[in-house]
Amino acid sequence: MEKKSLQLQQLNSKMLSFTEVQKITPPPIGWIKAVRNAIGMSLLQLGNRLSITKQSVQDMERREKDGSITIKSLREVASALDMNLIYGFVPKDGSLDALIERKAKNLATQIVLRTNNSMKLEDQENSKQRIEKAIQERTTAIINEMPKTLWD
Repeated sequence: MEKKSLQLQQLNSKMLSFTEVQKITPPPIGWIKAVRNAIGMSLLQLGNRLSITKQSVQDMERREKDGSITIKSLREVASALDMNLIYGFVPKDGSLDALIERKAKNLATQIVLRTNNSMKLEDQENSKQRIEKAIQERTTAIINEMPKTLWD
């Protein structure tokens, strides 16, 4: 568990570096064309740097714009533009810890409510406070165990 926790912490800190970057929206024409135009590089010049035709450069720009370009191609173009390609994943919850906690709480809620429903049928229903406490306890246990079922 300690190894997983360390991996989680290291990856989480790397992802937190991307939080500001996710606010940047790509140019509507795509990064390749936008950068190429901004620095005054022609299709032919970029094609020469990539050892491809200007039509192939146009095709790359189109594929980037419609989302079908490969990461390898983006890396090659970035290098030809004297730039670095940076990509990564950013959890919608803000951090991996928050993502795991949300998923664990959802799973814990399902488990506790299923158990509570069975108890209700036997006239042993728990109070709302007891249910909330049970959900929190189960959430903590799930986070500590990190079962594979968390991602089902």
